[in-house]
This record gives sequence, structure tokens and C-alpha cells, in this order.
Amino acid sequence: MEEKRKNKRLDIGVKVEIERIDEANITTVKYMEVEVTNISKTGLAFRVPFEFEVGACFDAKIQIWTKETIDTVFKVVRVNQLENGVYEYGCIFVGMTDTDALKIEIYQLFSDAQ
Repeated sequence: MEEKRKNKRLDIGVKVEIERIDEANITTVKYMEVEVTNISKTGLAFRVPFEFEVGACFDAKIQIWTKETIDTVFKVVRVNQLENGVYEYGCIFVGMTDTDALKIEIYQLFSDAQ
């Protein structure tokens, strides 16, 4: 796979709950947990057995390794259909505070040092 993300991806176990937001700013899917495959300070990739289109936006609650919860919004920019009806989505953050992005970057620096 060609690397397109600006920042290094971290393969970490985080808990993410997402809620779909449509164009009228109405939620169409209630919160559900997804399997995150990697995360960076600019985006994340996750897998789920549901199909969403490129451009879909989601409100997310990301529980990071420190047990803190980051509230953010992300947008789907890539979709790959995997085996058994599972889809993998590449997403960019479109609503994350600089402070929350810094938490992810600090963890990356800590991981690289080990």
C-alpha cells in the first residue's frame, strides 16, 4: 500500500465509538465501536462490517491509552473492501483540537524512543 498519510501511523489499541453525521448535521447512526487499525495525529484507519461512502463524516469519541477521551470529527477519504464483508476506512481528522493532536504526537515520540 502506498503511504499517503503525512504523519507516522501508530498501531495501538484504542477504543473508538463513532456516530455518523449527514449533510444536514443530523446523526444517522448511533454510537458503535469500531476496530482501529492505526492512528496518527492527522487521521485514523478502522474496520467495520458496514459500508460507508467516501466523504462520510463521523463524530467520534476516542479513548486513548491514558484512558482520556478525545472528542473529534473525522471524514472518510479511502475505502477498501476486505474479506467476509468487512470494510477498512482511511480517515482524516477535520475537527480535533491542537491539544488532543499533541497527545497523539507525544505518544508517538514515546513509542519511538522505546
